[in-house]
Amino acid sequence: MGTMRGWFFITVALAAAACGGGSSSSFNPGSGASGSSSSGGTSSGSSGGSYVAGVYDASSTLASRCATPRTGTDPSTGKPYADVAGSVLLEGLYLRSWTNELYFWYKEVPDINPSSYTTANYFAILKTSGTTASGTAKDKFHFTYPTAQWVALSQSNVAPGYGADFEILSAYPPRAVVVGFTEPNSPATDPAINLARGAIVLAVDGVDLIYSSDATSVNVLNNGLWPSAAGATHTFTILDLGATASRTITMTSANVTSVPVQNVGTTSTDAGPVGYMLFNDHMATSEQMLIDAFRQLASARVTDLVLDVRYNGGGYLDIASEVAYMIAGSGPTKGRTFEKTVFNDKYPTRDPVTGLALTPVPFYTTAQGYSAPVGQALPTLNLTRVAVLTSASTCSASESIINSLRGVGVQVVQVGATTCGKPYGFYPQDNCGTTYFSIELQGVNDQNFGDYADGFTAENSTAGKGVKVPGCAVADDLQHQLGDPAEHQLAAALGYFANQTCPAPTATDSRGPQAGEPISRPFPWREIRLLRR
Repeated sequence: MGTMRGWFFITVALAAAACGGGSSSSFNPGSGASGSSSSGGTSSGSSGGSYVAGVYDASSTLASRCATPRTGTDPSTGKPYADVAGSVLLEGLYLRSWTNELYFWYKEVPDINPSSYTTANYFAILKTSGTTASGTAKDKFHFTYPTAQWVALSQSNVAPGYGADFEILSAYPPRAVVVGFTEPNSPATDPAINLARGAIVLAVDGVDLIYSSDATSVNVLNNGLWPSAAGATHTFTILDLGATASRTITMTSANVTSVPVQNVGTTSTDAGPVGYMLFNDHMATSEQMLIDAFRQLASARVTDLVLDVRYNGGGYLDIASEVAYMIAGSGPTKGRTFEKTVFNDKYPTRDPVTGLALTPVPFYTTAQGYSAPVGQALPTLNLTRVAVLTSASTCSASESIINSLRGVGVQVVQVGATTCGKPYGFYPQDNCGTTYFSIELQGVNDQNFGDYADGFTAENSTAGKGVKVPGCAVADDLQHQLGDPAEHQLAAALGYFANQTCPAPTATDSRGPQAGEPISRPFPWREIRLLRR
């Protein structure tokens, strides 16, 4: 399973590796038809390319029959696109069959005629309406992405934006949006702009962010905060951390390459140096950066580690496995399972996408070739415990690190808010220029545990949901820079290492009253676990 910044097989490991499973030599995210045929509880026969209730043609016979076929060369394969002339109906029928074949909860999807829907609207209803034990929607991770953008993002971590992570502390009026971190060499860090963690956004393009409640204003806010392409210019009113007066800046979006590993360093304690790193997503470019970071910390002979994944929505499961191994070393992980992949009941023994026998994802001891040389030995810290800093944005592959280490007896100390709750993943699937993300599997650890759909929660939290983990409920401290030992989450982790005690729990859910129009982050790929084909 894999995910991208926000991913468990989404979003973002792939093949028997996206969010789980092994990997193959081909690296081709988001392209190709599944090649699976419908089975288990479906009617036999052919629909002849039209909707017949209860009859599902094999998705492979419907793939690439597009209302608007692409021409030219597919950059992810180097081969001509397979698209042929088709229709919106055929695209819908493809999604219907593909869902019936691979969707984890396929039995809970209503059989609806796609003929009266657009392709996007039809895909949106091809999911379960079930809920978790807490009453939360069971499937919160059903989305699409333009294939060209997805390929660029998944392979090189490039996405349009300003290089500023805007954290939504409250989506509804009175809203609160604050800069969580910035990317080096981005529009946000240009000396003329100089955005930094803790800066509060007061207005966008003249629209009051805090109190505006109509849909038109909210559209202006969303378009300005999260531009869909490079070259979009927007004006922001900002209150910098510690400032008493606001300022107005104008930023033009660019294709920003994120730096997923930042602020690597150590803090001296009575027990020895404690390592810290900010790890923001499990995309391909993070592999070499992580190896370099762990080498640096191993050279410093750290006695403990604080892994900051509060903004990490996920990505490639393979990379999560590498991280877990580099933390724990071979002692507790040798011969053990990082994660086992479970598909729907039609596929008890084989991966339906790759056709390979289902085998557990191990704790990888060597680089898998995402951005580091394949087979390169990984450094290790050989730690028996690790503190993980979390938030509601900690998702998918990031949660797999927590779950897998707990599964082999490594103590995980959670400091922060309840995680997003995504033990699920998928293979990104392209059809006709859109890449679809639909839950196809669940990951379980060495102890066969994967039931954390309501997230992981620090032990002293007053939150009524989530799997309780030793640690401290501490709100994100936007008044200090990340990696500062005085920053509240890092300080709590250091305190727990020293004496196994926590500060008084602080509220970690600041959504506020849900009235008026909410703003929303349009990046579902930040909550994924990805597998590699």
